[in-house]
Amino acid sequence: MERLLFRSNEGIFQKQENQMNIQEAKSEEEISKCFEVIHGLRPHLIKENFVSLILTMMNEGYRLAYIEIDGKAVSAIGFRYLQFLHAGKHFYIDDLTTLPQHRGKGYGSRLLDFVFELGRNSGLKKITLDSGDQRFDAHRLYLNKGFKISSHHFVKEI
Repeated sequence: MERLLFRSNEGIFQKQENQMNIQEAKSEEEISKCFEVIHGLRPHLIKENFVSLILTMMNEGYRLAYIEIDGKAVSAIGFRYLQFLHAGKHFYIDDLTTLPQHRGKGYGSRLLDFVFELGRNSGLKKITLDSGDQRFDAHRLYLNKGFKISSHHFVKEI
């Protein structure tokens, strides 16, 4: 039987069918592997600055996990621990994306499960995220995974 292993600092969390490697990016090499995936969601990012930017964000609590197939990152999730008056302690998902040719294979769902498990193991009760209003496939995934639409996010350029 093939297994799915969720690996992170906290250990191995869950075994499932289907072989895929989910791990947290820690090294510059692992972070660099995620550029193509993240760039699909955040096209303004520049490859030469990506590792440095992610390392800076990691110093501020950002975590990056990815699914690797045949040595290539095909899906990634970026998240962080936050605490707010309105939401309490929770993980906030900044980024979740899969390369177009790998969509529909359950990778985004598996990465969400990975973060859910980390959150549960950390004693958190909530995961939050924002999603662009045009990302209908992502919305369907989030609703299917039990997320509720709880607010509108407003932005003003200054």
